[in-house]
Amino acid sequence: MHFPLPTLLLLLPTLALTSPTRRAPANAIIANHCPFPVTVYPVGSSVGPATTLPANTGLYSEPLQRDAATGGRALKIVSAPADLYTAGKAQTVFEYNLAGDGNVWYDLSDVFGDLFAGYKLVEGSRDASCGSVVWPQGVNPGGSQVRECGEGSDVVLDLCA
Repeated sequence: MHFPLPTLLLLLPTLALTSPTRRAPANAIIANHCPFPVTVYPVGSSVGPATTLPANTGLYSEPLQRDAATGGRALKIVSAPADLYTAGKAQTVFEYNLAGDGNVWYDLSDVFGDLFAGYKLVEGSRDASCGSVVWPQGVNPGGSQVRECGEGSDVVLDLCA
């Protein structure tokens, strides 16, 4: 299709308004500041591969995503790779859900014990307008642990903060 230059110049502002804006997706991030390694399993409708985060410096990151079958994602943190499949082994779980309303909802929970008892956990965003989940002693202090943020913001869990 060919447009004369004056017509093309008139169309440019309209085309600019209808072109989608491309942003890098926000991420779910786990930073391990603990003096011991931990293992992260990403879980949606299936279990993803384990990633072991070294002591003091380990970092896990995945783009925020919506699981077609379950809606949400769970990043399960265990002390050793086999612990996810060992009955009764403690897990700390960072869950998030891209709600489709422009927000990401996130929370923190423990299953089968308190993996980080005695160590501070902080889950939130670098965006100060978003809520944070803080476990000063590494255990759920009670009350709702669900927060929300705009889906364009990273959500970060700092272990042993």
